[in-house]
Amino acid sequence: MPNIRHTPSAPTRAQVLAAGERVAAHRHDDHQIVYAGSGVLAVTTDAGTWFAPGNRAIWVPAGTVHAHRAHGHLALHLVGLPVDDNPLGLDAPTVLAVSPLLRELILAYTRDPDDDSPERRRLLAVLRDQLRASPQQPLRLPTPTDPRLAAVCALVHADPADTRTLATLGAATGAGERTLSRLFRNELGMTFPQWRTQSRLYHALRLLAEDTPVTTVAHRCGWSSASAFIDVFRRSFGYTPGTHNRRTPQRGR
Repeated sequence: MPNIRHTPSAPTRAQVLAAGERVAAHRHDDHQIVYAGSGVLAVTTDAGTWFAPGNRAIWVPAGTVHAHRAHGHLALHLVGLPVDDNPLGLDAPTVLAVSPLLRELILAYTRDPDDDSPERRRLLAVLRDQLRASPQQPLRLPTPTDPRLAAVCALVHADPADTRTLATLGAATGAGERTLSRLFRNELGMTFPQWRTQSRLYHALRLLAEDTPVTTVAHRCGWSSASAFIDVFRRSFGYTPGTHNRRTPQRGR
């Protein structure tokens, strides 16, 4: 990532990003929790892209070079934590489940970043307790480095409705199915079907944030039917795609 901006302190604040708006590559000396109160957030590093709808947050460890992108109208909430304050004990970006209580704590804590009252410090203590109790969620698109694997992933990501098998994609890119299967497992830590599902879910979230109808999303992202898409989406996110934009109403500021 060129032109990396270095901001020693990770900010704690709320801000609004328009659909498609980006925050360029940067890093902090602090940890940061990144949460989308509305819209869908994508955080990209050299290792991959982590994505989160309104019931997920992304943990960004200190020193991680990362960029943000908004899908839909994004109400972005940022919570910075000192480098020696790591309640999760995580040293890599991670998607976390956000309970209704944790959501309200994040919204309240980012409402007035200059408030240094005892009440707000107690709010942070409860927020940290809730973070520790938050389950991790595998919502990540790892970035391949092997050129053969990168070529296949690029084809799939460019057209999520592409139904070609790994063998057929390999033939189109000059790599064997067995070699590609091994690369998916060893380099990306998942099988080809798992990676393709993650890619399709990422595209689906982006389309839903733009108010695309559920049936249209299902077909554009490669599911054979709307019901099949709804089933996978519900198992991945805990709610149906039809309720996606109603779950995260924007808070006025």
